[in-house]
Amino acid sequence: MEKGYVQVYTGDGKGKTTAALGLALRAVGGGFKVIMFQFLKGAHSGELDSASALGGKFEIVRLGETNKFFGSLSEKEKRELKQRLVAELEKVRTVLENETCDILILDEIMAAVHGNLLTVKDVCALIEARPAGMEMILTGRSAPQEIIDKADLVTEMRCIKHYMDKRVPARKGIEK
Repeated sequence: MEKGYVQVYTGDGKGKTTAALGLALRAVGGGFKVIMFQFLKGAHSGELDSASALGGKFEIVRLGETNKFFGSLSEKEKRELKQRLVAELEKVRTVLENETCDILILDEIMAAVHGNLLTVKDVCALIEARPAGMEMILTGRSAPQEIIDKADLVTEMRCIKHYMDKRVPARKGIEK
């Protein structure tokens, strides 16, 4: 890719990860290699199977993997998760340094920031390390202004109405 841009999908509405996955699917169809790092996710979801079916053109790597909601972790578990995530972040830096892909997605990286597992400075350093020809997509609620300022495109997903308010659980193939 001649010139890559930084995109941020943020807001309290559904669709941030879904938008990133749609972009990934389109990019693979356009002949690009995509790597998605998913932060703080642990439960199996359909995109893992979809990515593996695309013949190595789309890879998903989980960092800070946990099957618990962050708010339910003990302080000790949060400290251990932070240590693990900080060490695992080296995988992202390696992709940036080696230009391993055309599209790099940092899914739910804002959750890692809001959980004090990564700093805004950490995320800004990743953005600054991005090779000029690599597209970078960052997702998660409440993107900090410093990250928004570094982005070329920012989309805010706003929830107007959601069936989960009626206690509809996450559905296979739709939300998971």
